[in-house]
Amino acid sequence: MSERYSRQILFKHIGREGQEKIAQKHALIIGMGALGTHIADGLVRAGIKQLTIVDRDYIEFSNLQRQMLFTEQDATDAMPKVIAAKEKLQEIRSDVIIEAHIAQVNPQFLETHGTEVDLILDATDNFDTRLLVNDFAYKYNIPWIYGGVVQSTYIEAAFIPGQTPCFNCLMPQLPVINMTCDTVGVIQPAVTMTTSLQTRDALKILTETPFTPKLTYGDIWEGTHYTFGFSRMFKADCHTCSEHATYPHLNHTDLQFATLCGRDTVQYNNEDITQEMLKEYLETHHIKYHANPYMIRFEFNNHRIVSFSGGRMLIHGMTKPEEAIKLMNQLLG
Repeated sequence: MSERYSRQILFKHIGREGQEKIAQKHALIIGMGALGTHIADGLVRAGIKQLTIVDRDYIEFSNLQRQMLFTEQDATDAMPKVIAAKEKLQEIRSDVIIEAHIAQVNPQFLETHGTEVDLILDATDNFDTRLLVNDFAYKYNIPWIYGGVVQSTYIEAAFIPGQTPCFNCLMPQLPVINMTCDTVGVIQPAVTMTTSLQTRDALKILTETPFTPKLTYGDIWEGTHYTFGFSRMFKADCHTCSEHATYPHLNHTDLQFATLCGRDTVQYNNEDITQEMLKEYLETHHIKYHANPYMIRFEFNNHRIVSFSGGRMLIHGMTKPEEAIKLMNQLLG
């Protein structure tokens, strides 16, 4: 261990004791796109014992501009992001434990895979998922780190139950980032700025270094950078971190149809549709498809549809659930 992590051990705020702590820790990274791949790469190289990674999507050529760990071949094969990421991460470090899940993050997923982790890292572009993670983290007393990036702006903050106010308390003061990289774009330097801040705070948490979390926000293109504390922003009636917390977002159930923000894509969930049933249906109706061990891809009525195990489908080229309902009725009757 000394040789591989020698430069990190020499850093006075980590040292040998801190390195040994990192080597015992387990983190959950939600999202394996631009932020998630950078964070995963950093933590694996830093010596973390175990990562659980989850993402519901697959690799496309538009991802390669900013998402580490992926290649042109991954995009050609439409590999699930977590599968390609796991393969690359274990090439970086063969002894790291990686649990990869092609899944939608919901309360059930977190209850199954998140209760034993030491840290949760937000690498999504989904506001509802952040609210869910916030509730879950405070219910189970697990630190989590928020990160957001769009265009050339970046934002980051660590939330520590029992020490800091939660994401809900801070929301009224957060800079408004209500666009997505799919609608207005994003540049690589803004991604790396966000993940540098997230990984920095992750190392502090994993080494059990006391610190006072702050919110950092800036624009890498314009050269602006702001940091402010939020330790006094507790809301007495907060439903996540007050004495009377109810964690309402843990009670939400998955909708059958959901729009993926900025993607011109609707997600359809139907656990009764297995991959075997779908293949048989497509073959019976002479609909051409491409399949790998993780998904089935096909075209129907000028829409690209990708089906995953568990009855989850991504319907590309539409934004309204009612359009998806009509299409699925036409497809499956």
